[in-house]
Amino acid sequence: MTGLTRDGIASARRIVVKVGSSSISGENVGQIAPLVDALAGAHARGAEVVLVSSGAIATGMPYLALDARPDDLATQQAAASVGQNILIYRYQESLRRYRIVAGQVLLTAGDLENSTHRLNAQRAMERLLGLRILPIVNENDTVATHEIRFGDNDRLAAMVAELTGADLLVLLSDVDALYTRPPHLPGAERIAHVPFGDELAGIEIGSIGRAGVGTGGAETKVSAARIAAASGTGVLVTATSLVDEALAGEPVGTWFEPAAG
Repeated sequence: MTGLTRDGIASARRIVVKVGSSSISGENVGQIAPLVDALAGAHARGAEVVLVSSGAIATGMPYLALDARPDDLATQQAAASVGQNILIYRYQESLRRYRIVAGQVLLTAGDLENSTHRLNAQRAMERLLGLRILPIVNENDTVATHEIRFGDNDRLAAMVAELTGADLLVLLSDVDALYTRPPHLPGAERIAHVPFGDELAGIEIGSIGRAGVGTGGAETKVSAARIAAASGTGVLVTATSLVDEALAGEPVGTWFEPAAG
């Protein structure tokens, strides 16, 4: 894998896209269709596309009559069990317009830390992509425990990008880019480019997102971007509403330069 430049985003051959819970659940469930439009566009030009999607717990909450994310692990697991099924159905129904078939891949941190499980996951992903299936990856919340969780799907996405040798990782959320300080504060400026190894000294990075249904914020995205960039994957951080522009290579979001090949 050679280091991708920002100018080469539109020609990336293998792409991992991660979307957060708040972007595709609740009142934002309507964003699934335009997200799928963008993924299908990349798929149509020959790219191999993997979607890492949060949202199982958030999607399941209304069906368990929950109005807030549960704190206890057992209820989280129950919500995930219900929500994962519905989430995959929504994606497949939208992908049907493009005659693209989705494949569900549920992973725990232990799967990627155990060499045998990791190899099995890698082999399955390679075969799915070779068959032009669009893998949809999520943490296996139904069996994951607090001790073995990824912590957030930004980290999972970075590890999937490394596992699959992706050229490009796109981390989507409800914020359009990384800023010099939380974007709602006066004086916040968008950071367009982060050179490899840049420690972002003096930058105020928030630890939580806007919505209350996910677990990731700017801090987790920076951490995940560094993991992926170190393995040679270029990373773009932007908003879910800008995914079409992002995959087309337009100058949106924050670009993390990958390590040189």
